[in-house]
Amino acid sequence: MIKVKLVKNNNNIKNVVIKGHALYDDFGKDIVCAAVSSAVITSVNACLSIDNNSLSYSDDDGLDIKVIKHDFVTTKIIENLVSNLYELERAYPKYIQIKEGNNE
Repeated sequence: MIKVKLVKNNNNIKNVVIKGHALYDDFGKDIVCAAVSSAVITSVNACLSIDNNSLSYSDDDGLDIKVIKHDFVTTKIIENLVSNLYELERAYPKYIQIKEGNNE
């Protein structure tokens, strides 16, 4: 299962942590993993192409995205990513789980 943890601060998304594998299908055929990867990579690349200092990420143990700037564009892109992840969770609840927390 893919586990997503969203950390918010003052209603802004501060971190998105993604760990695990969907195991929906064999490697190379897993549409859930492919959809999550595509949404995340597209969102991170969009933010960084507009402002290289808008976020940072590490992929040491899963993927940890830290939102540095909460400007309009970065916020909209990250909110869109989260919306896409929630859609995937609704469509494939056995393969992706999202939890939210606050860090205020």
